[in-house]
Amino acid sequence: MNETKSSSANWIYFILSAIGIILMLVYVREFFWMSLPFVVTFFAKALKIM
Repeated sequence: MNETKSSSANWIYFILSAIGIILMLVYVREFFWMSLPFVVTFFAKALKIM
């Protein structure tokens, strides 16, 4: 059960960081790459690759 809770938290972090990267693409396009590590890391953790 603790593992499911951790995975759901990682999915929430991934969704928030994906929204952040979309907002950065709209407003500050030249700095969107700064949020890429968060998107990739939380996606990998949510899929339990890391």
